[in-house]
Amino acid sequence: MGPPNDRVLQGHWASPGVKRPVCTPGFPDDDAGRRREEPMAYRELSMIDVREILRRWQVQQSTRQIALQTGVNRKTVARYVKYADELALPRDRELTDEDVHQIAQCVQVRELPPSSSERQQVARCHDQIKGWLEQPKPLKLTKIHQLLQRQGLQCTYWTLRRYARDEFNWHKPEPTILLDDPEPAQEAQVDFGLMGFIVDLETQRRVKLWALIVTLSLSRYMFVWPTLRQTTAAVCEGLDRAWRFFGGQPKVLIPDNATSMVIVPDALGARLTDAFADYVAARGLFTDPARVRHPRDKARVENQVAYVRESWFQGESFHDLQDAQRRAEQWCREVAGRRIHGTTRKVPQEVYDSVERALMRPAPTEPFDVPNWGKATVHPDHHISFLCALYSVPTQYLHKEVRVRADSKLVRIYLGTELIKVHPRKLKGGRSTDQNDYPQGKSLYALRSVDKLAAAAKQQGANIGTFVERLLGGPLPWTRMRQAYALMRLCDKYGAGRVEAVCQTALAFDMLDVKRITRMVKGAMQSTVDASKGENTRTTVVQLSLPRFARATEHFETRSVSNDSGDNQ
Repeated sequence: MGPPNDRVLQGHWASPGVKRPVCTPGFPDDDAGRRREEPMAYRELSMIDVREILRRWQVQQSTRQIALQTGVNRKTVARYVKYADELALPRDRELTDEDVHQIAQCVQVRELPPSSSERQQVARCHDQIKGWLEQPKPLKLTKIHQLLQRQGLQCTYWTLRRYARDEFNWHKPEPTILLDDPEPAQEAQVDFGLMGFIVDLETQRRVKLWALIVTLSLSRYMFVWPTLRQTTAAVCEGLDRAWRFFGGQPKVLIPDNATSMVIVPDALGARLTDAFADYVAARGLFTDPARVRHPRDKARVENQVAYVRESWFQGESFHDLQDAQRRAEQWCREVAGRRIHGTTRKVPQEVYDSVERALMRPAPTEPFDVPNWGKATVHPDHHISFLCALYSVPTQYLHKEVRVRADSKLVRIYLGTELIKVHPRKLKGGRSTDQNDYPQGKSLYALRSVDKLAAAAKQQGANIGTFVERLLGGPLPWTRMRQAYALMRLCDKYGAGRVEAVCQTALAFDMLDVKRITRMVKGAMQSTVDASKGENTRTTVVQLSLPRFARATEHFETRSVSNDSGDNQ
């Protein structure tokens, strides 16, 4: 038996040796003059320690001498020497690793002590605990502990936790593997990292400064783009600047699950935001978003966030965002790109120039016009409202929900996969209306155009067109457009020929009253109806050959009469 202070890792077949107490010299005495003992620390005997003990045993050193020279407890040395004698290890040659490991196993491996009463009680509930942990929505271990206590189980949570980890691998860390590097110019990983705070010059307030980090997976060459917002526009701008910095772009992009890039994070079918999907399509990129809470999916860029924060941002001061962006690009080229990478032990910029640059796809020359996507409902007035502007849609799509894509120049409206309308982009409060979207005959009323109304009247008849032109010829034509609309409705109801004849008579008398024209047309229609019933009535609308006025023009002249004093009256 070894000394009581020698502890071992029970049940583990590991090569490290036993632990032994280490006393610290110079520890102060107590009041009675007796030396107080410091709580003992333990260290494990490694392969080198065990080999040294056996090497000294081979040269016939005593147990006391070995303990004195190696600092190992004498009783521990005795156990190693005992098994070396029992196994008859040779003294005339150097011991192999297998010989040393065999002796270490004899000394260090112990039988597990009998289970405690608490663990035995937990073991009785093995099947019940297994069912709770393996159901579709497993219970938390704290809840399982509460349920077991209600059943009368007397054990601590930590006993239950150790049992669950040993028996069911509960929350045990899974082993990892080292992935091979991709092909040159094949892959770039993207991540956002919070750097800290800077002062916004516009508001004079401290705001968060984020950094979009793009790392090429093979060479580890990186680009950093500081930004104040994690928007899709900021991502597209940062990526375009990265391709310009690298002088090319890769084939595959592995982004983070930021909402500016991924709207539905899913391990098998992640869906990109519409605007970011337009960007990767325009740049010819393919994406493979990382899984949620799986930083190892983009480990080559994930590990660089802390490095960028510590090496580039901390301890620095920036005038504004543009200054931070300029200095970040300089830092990427002169510091991060020229360091010896901790994993590859190579200079990233040199690897990129020699291996990847020639295989990169061409970098874009024009900035990407980031679109805005959204949904809208077609209102009864044939228009949708999108980004505080109005755009018309044909009648057949009234009350339907459509998808809208608006960039800086055009607005495209989709119903499902069908493009149903394209408009030029308008500013806030603007309106783009296509008269062809209205039902036939209704666009004239909606557009309220004097010229188009006069042109439509001329199509009904020359006198009707002249009547409308004179009707709308005043300084405020919009105030009389309703009368012109009423005249056009008379053409639809009673026929353009009858209205044309009445308008000819009205123009002869310089009468511009639509109400009277309405009565005249209705009266002519009534006479036609009476004639059709056989009444001896004959009504004809003729143009009267009368002068314009009944009185002579001299009647309206004014004369000035002079009195004797010379004053005009």
